[in-house]
Amino acid sequence: MKTQQRNVRLVVLSDVHLGTRGCEAKALLNYLKSIRPRILILNGDIIDIWQFKKRYWPAAHMKVIKEILSMASKKTKVYYITGNHDEVLRKFADSRVGNLHIVNHLVLELSGKKVWFFHGDVFDVIMQHSKWLAKAGAIGYDTLIALNVAINSISRLFGKGNVSLSKKIKENVKSAVKYINNFEETAALLASRKGYDAIVCGHIHQPEIRQITTDFGQIKYLNSGDWIENLSALEYNDEKWQLYFHPKPKLNEKAGKMKDMDALEDLKHKEVFKMMLKEFES
Repeated sequence: MKTQQRNVRLVVLSDVHLGTRGCEAKALLNYLKSIRPRILILNGDIIDIWQFKKRYWPAAHMKVIKEILSMASKKTKVYYITGNHDEVLRKFADSRVGNLHIVNHLVLELSGKKVWFFHGDVFDVIMQHSKWLAKAGAIGYDTLIALNVAINSISRLFGKGNVSLSKKIKENVKSAVKYINNFEETAALLASRKGYDAIVCGHIHQPEIRQITTDFGQIKYLNSGDWIENLSALEYNDEKWQLYFHPKPKLNEKAGKMKDMDALEDLKHKEVFKMMLKEFES
């Protein structure tokens, strides 16, 4: 018997990291099948293109993509906001196919409030190299993205790989707390300086809803978390935001997950993308 779906005005997901062993794709698929959102915002790092060289792509990961495309083919408006692990998609920003939009950031008006959505990886660059950028109200988010891409290109040129300071937050509790606080305050400062009422991020895998006071006033900061550890999403209904937490898989389910391999796992990444494109066009 088909599960009854919940009507939700808006859902935000981020940091799913499809294509990695840590991704809880089956749990996400169950969640997607349980909702009927008018708007679905995929706030970065949905497909972990950095990790595609490992050629790991189980059937459950493909089913998540197919479910999202199925939603887009119906009445759900889907926005795919680019992140750092899928930054290759930034060259396709402002593209649209049907109800699927690829963007670098997004502004929506919800109940009279201006809400700014973006992944947030550019703050790694700001906090590491030039915090003053957050206070420069004239600078655009696309400029910050271009700066981040340029720095990653230089970093790869010297064999150091992409810049992703968020990985460091797990080194110890003290550095984690400091990084998260700096990230949230930097995001809030930039958003309030630009006149937004709320800001919605991903990137740091830390689900949160809270008010932050800046030099330019108060602003609501929200983060959708991730589908690696927290299995969380943001939902907006009846003019209210709330965090959703999906039940975590049991230990025996996790053990079975490692054995849940099929022919898709050994496909080269180009073949996987061809299959995804075929599913989208059908």
